[in-house]
Amino acid sequence: MTTARKTILVTGATGTLGRPLCARLAAAGHEVRELSRSSPTHPVDLRRGTGLDAALAGVDTVVHCASSPRGGDEEAARRLIAAARRAGVRHLVQISIVGVDRVPLPYYRAKLAVERLVEESGIGWTVLRATQFHDLVLKVLAAAARVPLVMPVPAGVPDQPVDVGEVADRLAELAEGEPAGRVPDLGGPEVVPFADLARAYLAATGRRRRVLPVRLPGRTFRAFAAGGHLTSAGATLATRPFSARLRP
Repeated sequence: MTTARKTILVTGATGTLGRPLCARLAAAGHEVRELSRSSPTHPVDLRRGTGLDAALAGVDTVVHCASSPRGGDEEAARRLIAAARRAGVRHLVQISIVGVDRVPLPYYRAKLAVERLVEESGIGWTVLRATQFHDLVLKVLAAAARVPLVMPVPAGVPDQPVDVGEVADRLAELAEGEPAGRVPDLGGPEVVPFADLARAYLAATGRRRRVLPVRLPGRTFRAFAAGGHLTSAGATLATRPFSARLRP
C-alpha cells in the first residue's frame, strides 16, 4: 500500500533532526518544504513570522522540529499555529522530549507549554516525545573531556540516548498518517549510567581521563537522578545503542 503524496512543511529543517526527516519524506515522494532561518528555499524566523504565510500556502501537514534552548519557543509556536490555521493545515506534528512534565528545567517547561499550545490549536495534532539524541550526549561528553586530567559527569544520573535517524523514521511515519494525539514515547534501547557513557566515549576516542562523578544541588539534578527523563511502561524502544554511534 502506497502513501498518498502530501505537501509537508518541516520547521527546523536544517537541524539535527530536521535534515534526516526531510530526506526521508522526500524519498517517500512527498513535497517537502524546508523551513528554517538558513533555508535556501523558505528562510523564515518563526519569532518574527515574516514569510510564514507564503511558506504554508497549500501545506497539508506541518512537522514542528524548530526549538532553541535560548528561549522563544512558545512565541514561535504561537506564530506557527496562527499561520497554520490561516492556511488550513490539517495536521500538526510536534516533537517533544521525554520528561518535560517531570524535570523542572526551564527548557523542558517551555517544551511542555508548546505541547499544550499544539493540543489547543484547533488543528488535528500528534505529539511524540523522545529521549535525548546520541548527538547531544556526544556534545556533552566532548565538552566534559576538555577538562584536564578528569572528566566530570553528573553522579548517579542514568541516560537513555536515542538515534536521531530512528526518531526521524517515526516522525516521518506520523507525518504521513492521520492526527493521532499523544503517541507512545520513543526512547533508546538501553538505560546506561552517564559515567559509563563517559568511559565508552573515552575508550572510543583514545583519551585518558579519570571519570569524576559530581553531585549537583537543586530540584533539576534530583529529577534527572531519579530518572525523570527516561521512558515509562508503554514506550517504544529504538534499536541502535549509543555504542554504535561511537564506532567509526
